[in-house]
Amino acid sequence: MAEMTQNLNRERLVANGIAGAVGGLIGGIAFGILMGMMGMLPMIAGMVGSSSVVVGFIVHMAISVFIGVTFGLIFGWRSRTYQSGIGWGLFYGLIWWVLGPMVLMPMMMGMGLQFAAAFTSPMLMSLMGHFIYGALTGLGFVWYSQR
Repeated sequence: MAEMTQNLNRERLVANGIAGAVGGLIGGIAFGILMGMMGMLPMIAGMVGSSSVVVGFIVHMAISVFIGVTFGLIFGWRSRTYQSGIGWGLFYGLIWWVLGPMVLMPMMMGMGLQFAAAFTSPMLMSLMGHFIYGALTGLGFVWYSQR
């Protein structure tokens, strides 16, 4: 009985990770289009030593899928309805708005933490993008989970 429960838990984790990846792709495409329109993709490419828009989009999508998988693993069990998927997605988007453009990306690029810039116009646009990404990731997660 314990082995069966363990297998079901493992299957649920895998299913949540896959659904999160799908949600991350959906959210990532929408956010990537917005980032492209704002001219941000070359900066994302800078994380891997490039300035190419295409490289920036590929890096962005890889990050989007990773974040989507972690969304599924962390919040998947709470995201069973479209409303809860949106809610947890918005929350996770907020978390990644802090972690991404204010902590991880600037540190990778030797710029130091960017908390002082949090309420500048570019960062508020980034917040909106992260909210859109999160909401669509949550929606995509629920949609794929319910298929």
